[in-house]
Amino acid sequence: MSAPRLTALPASSFRRTPWKNGGGVSTDIADCYRPDAAPADWDGVIWRLGRTRIVTPGPFSDLTGYERLQVVISGRGLVLVTPDGEIDLREPLAPVRYDGGTPIVTRLENGPVEVVNLIADRALCDIALAVLKPDEPAELPPGLHLLYAPDATATGDAGGHPFAIEAGDALRIETDAPCRLLVTKGIALLATIIRRDA
Repeated sequence: MSAPRLTALPASSFRRTPWKNGGGVSTDIADCYRPDAAPADWDGVIWRLGRTRIVTPGPFSDLTGYERLQVVISGRGLVLVTPDGEIDLREPLAPVRYDGGTPIVTRLENGPVEVVNLIADRALCDIALAVLKPDEPAELPPGLHLLYAPDATATGDAGGHPFAIEAGDALRIETDAPCRLLVTKGIALLATIIRRDA
């Protein structure tokens, strides 16, 4: 069984990308584009993990064809208003999943918030987003995993390899076999991307 491959992703390496609708800017923690696409070209995104601040109510970008996972990491009171009802993101650290093509207008009930988004072309990828707290182990399936420490240092172990992620940094974990992940200090967001076309 091969060991997981761990690669540090410092915040200094993150890219800043305008929202598709031009209403703000996202800090891209990690991403993947089609070979013929330029970085930050929305039409070429296969998957993207990013952090963004929402300061005023407004419409979300149309991401038809993409699966979208989102979690509030700072602030509270975010509601996504859709034609079919509300998507409740009022509480922090509670990820939700929805269709990226859903027409959405944000409502901020208690001021600005910061969120982390994981999006992926649903024809190419299966994705998941979880919040890991100390001493709550997770079993990673074969694939790509991104561990992000949003506000404080996170330490732990991935498949027998200890790690420490400084606040605002991330860790890329690639594994060919199931792998046990344990956070021992701090809170980390775990993004999982499994390519169907790999």
